[in-house]
Amino acid sequence: MTVASHLQELRRKHETLSDTVERAQRSPATDALKIAEMKKQKLKLKEEITRLSQ
Repeated sequence: MTVASHLQELRRKHETLSDTVERAQRSPATDALKIAEMKKQKLKLKEEITRLSQ
């Protein structure tokens, strides 16, 4: 896997996770701990994208 394709996959995962977090935040039944965990995963993806982009 090339760096470019890896970055594209990471960006896709980040976008999907972002959409999931947004939906979860709008739902009153979603556990705040689950949302926090998804946000941590999203941040890790963002950091990896930034690291690989440099």
